[in-house]
Amino acid sequence: MFENITKRLGGVFAGLRGKRLTESNIRDGLREVRKALLEADVSYKVVKDFINRVTEKAVGEEVIRSVSPAQQIVKIVHDELVALMGPGDVSIPFAEEGPTVLMLCGLQGSGKTTTCGKLAVYLEKKYRKSSMLVAADVQRPAAVKQLQVIGSQLDVPVFSLQGVSPPEICRRAVAQAKRDGVDVVILDTAGRLHIDEPLMRELERIVELVSPHQLLFVCDAMTGQDAVNSAREFNARLPLDGVVLTKMDGDARGGAALSIRYVTGKPVKFMGVGEKFDAFEEFHPERVAGRILGMGDVVSLVEKAQEVITEEEARKMQERLLKNEMNLEDFLDQLRKLKKLGAVKDVLSMLPGVGSQLSEVDFDDAEFKRVEAVILSMTPDERRHPEIISSSRRLRIARGSGTDPRTVSQLLKQFGEMRKLMSKISKPTGFMGKLKGVVPGKRSLPPEMQEGAL
Repeated sequence: MFENITKRLGGVFAGLRGKRLTESNIRDGLREVRKALLEADVSYKVVKDFINRVTEKAVGEEVIRSVSPAQQIVKIVHDELVALMGPGDVSIPFAEEGPTVLMLCGLQGSGKTTTCGKLAVYLEKKYRKSSMLVAADVQRPAAVKQLQVIGSQLDVPVFSLQGVSPPEICRRAVAQAKRDGVDVVILDTAGRLHIDEPLMRELERIVELVSPHQLLFVCDAMTGQDAVNSAREFNARLPLDGVVLTKMDGDARGGAALSIRYVTGKPVKFMGVGEKFDAFEEFHPERVAGRILGMGDVVSLVEKAQEVITEEEARKMQERLLKNEMNLEDFLDQLRKLKKLGAVKDVLSMLPGVGSQLSEVDFDDAEFKRVEAVILSMTPDERRHPEIISSSRRLRIARGSGTDPRTVSQLLKQFGEMRKLMSKISKPTGFMGKLKGVVPGKRSLPPEMQEGAL
């Protein structure tokens, strides 16, 4: 989502590196930052205040005289981005007795119904909480059916009634959840193409009847400033507790994510980052700021990895890598785990310094399927000992995988090169060998691995 703004800001900071900074070129650089933010559809008032705060700190004597002034400016911009979007708050106030009620509201088409399913998956995965989805949107055609389909896919109960007003549906749903011992009730309320009085009165009545523990405004990040304006109006009428940004994996320019906290005073709590029900992430301002500035988001990447691989599996794979025993069966297993992390481009964008380089790179995730087909067309013995694969075996594997012998040869060559690299890394004189001499807590890294050498 932040590719364009990341690329623009990366260019600005690259232009400042290696120069003797003055107040003049700092202001020139921040002028480009201002343009980048406005192009990202960030509110003009937000941009103005943001640049004023950064300028006030960046032209200070302590920055110009610092050892690495350009890096110091990047840090200032990072800190101000975090302050603009934060403080973060992803907490959910679970009720001590009875079900916790989470109410979702927003305009039609913002993604409320799908977010209900994603939220149920999130609550089960992180908190081991059971959920009930409530179909309180009786305005949009097929809204109830859509929620029922989502519930059946996720094996989550859906409460619905015909010929009953939405506030009464919500009240009865909470009572039913209490009888059934359900932990969380998620209310899917109606939306409109635009805000109108009947909608707001209906939502206010639901709040009066069920007193939700958390009221979340769901908005489409693709709509930019329209999302911010809608959030402001909803916030004026309802006691919002936070915001959920949907379609953060799309081509939006990022303005909503950067503006909405400033405009409403309410934190962005979650973001939808894909179509699948597990493509739902907590919103951490410091991590998002890191992505925007090309610093990556290693913490989120590690958290994703922990969801698909256990500590024991990681330890065993590390041992095999260090002994240079990795084979194509191991490679296939790691490939499948990588696929579970999400699209390759999204995963790589979390690595420091990589995100800004990906805007013009086209990753074909279908290539994973071709590689998987090639490996699965091998016999177990061939996967464990790829060196035995002859020309006739390559031809058989190519036919079985629907590819050609050249594709099979390329895979074997790349795998062989990877094993050679792993062998070098695992040697006493390699990367892992050098790390063995590092004393925890002390600056004893080898010279080529110390700060500034990479």
